[in-house]
Amino acid sequence: MKLFNRFIVFALTLCMTVTVQAVSPCISFRRGENNSREDSSITDDITPKRGKQSPEVRTEKTSTQKSASPQSWYFKRTTDNSRPPIPSDLSYIENYNGYFLGKDEKKIYLTFDAGYENGNVSKILDVLKEENVPGAFFVLENLVTKNTDLIKRMVDEGHTVCNHTASHKDMTKMGSIDEFSSELKKMEEIYKNTTGYDLSSYYRPPEGKFNEDNMRWANELGYKTIFWSFAYADWDNDKQPDREQAKEKILSGTHNGEVILLHPTSSTNAAILSDLIKSWKEMGYSFGTLDELTGE
Repeated sequence: MKLFNRFIVFALTLCMTVTVQAVSPCISFRRGENNSREDSSITDDITPKRGKQSPEVRTEKTSTQKSASPQSWYFKRTTDNSRPPIPSDLSYIENYNGYFLGKDEKKIYLTFDAGYENGNVSKILDVLKEENVPGAFFVLENLVTKNTDLIKRMVDEGHTVCNHTASHKDMTKMGSIDEFSSELKKMEEIYKNTTGYDLSSYYRPPEGKFNEDNMRWANELGYKTIFWSFAYADWDNDKQPDREQAKEKILSGTHNGEVILLHPTSSTNAAILSDLIKSWKEMGYSFGTLDELTGE
């Protein structure tokens, strides 16, 4: 009987050991799997939004892929009136008549992206006329066809009217120079047929999105691409910045050769532009044209 009992105890012990060994690896695997997924979301994410890529899947892009890769223009904002450097990864724009900053002299280049009129574009023009200051307006088909008199006023009052494309498409999705040029040439034709004037050969990509192919094609088409060395969040009509805070931000970021981008549909900009121009003049700044910026 004792021998039988010992056998039973031994059998039960063996069974428990086998069971634990069978279950434990499964638990360990599940934990390890979960950890792996968490790590994967951090280190192996190759989505464009995060811009991360694991060493295992990273591949070198060909020159063709690099030239077609979409990029967004950006600048390093300064608050001490110093000039921002050109971002190193975007410095190739200078090879294709791309500009974002003028000479190191006390001159400002006012540029406006205008797609429609809501009453504020006219107010901006009133201020520029009163202060005798030139501006450059990058326009879309909508503004030209629906507010032709406004466009003619820009020309008559000495401003430069430029190409922002006909319909504000993502130009990085254009696969050939023919596709790319169709948006620019369409805008040229609409402008000529509507106003009787020739559109200036200055181009600004919609939303600042571009790639090296775009730069090359614009240059081959005779265009100079104009970016900016200062801008701020002024485009949302439902979330307009506080006027005093906007003036403080703009003036603290002012620098020699500044190419400033403003949206003339902004009620804040329409309200503060006169004060800004007066302040800039007091700081010793004058105002230049794009022809002066590019050496034309």
